[in-house]
Parts: sequence; structure tokens; C-alpha cells
Amino acid sequence: MWMIFARAPRPDARHWPGRRMLALIDAVAWPTALAVGLMQLPVQTGVIGQVLLAACLLAAVRRGWRALFANAQYRFTSAGIAAPLALLLAFGALLKIAA
Repeated sequence: MWMIFARAPRPDARHWPGRRMLALIDAVAWPTALAVGLMQLPVQTGVIGQVLLAACLLAAVRRGWRALFANAQYRFTSAGIAAPLALLLAFGALLKIAA
């Protein structure tokens, strides 16, 4: 038997000066970084690489649109990635100190 639980929608984010521009930078930077990394691969990606580049472009446009025009619903990707990376860096520093 499947049970479905409905969650309440996330509340809108608070608006502060500069949020829209910072959200646009965050929205476009991650797909761009992924596309640059994809182009730097040492192997030939062929058609799959072209499709992934197009997907990166579409993701950047969609995320940019949301960052500009639906800013209250935009969630920063950098904040979600920075916390686990900071935890890993701290763990690595502790391992280096312990060794």
C-alpha cells in the first residue's frame, strides 16, 4: 500500500536589497560552471556532450528567470553546497591535525 503525505509549500523567502542580483548570479553561475567542466573533459563526449550543454543552457535560463521574476521562491544553490563542503574541509583539517 502506498501512503502519500502532502507537505505544506515552503514559505516565500524574505526580500532584502541586492537579493535579486545575487540570485541571478547564483542561478547562472552553477550551470555555467557545469558546462565549463563538461567542455574540459579529456574524452570526446559526442552527442551526449551536446545534449548536456543544451541542458545546462536551459537550466541557466530557467533558473535566471526564476531568480529575476519569482525571486521569493528562488533558493540559493551556493548555500546548499557550501555547508557540506565546509563540513568536509573541517573534517579534513581535523584528520590532518590528528595525523
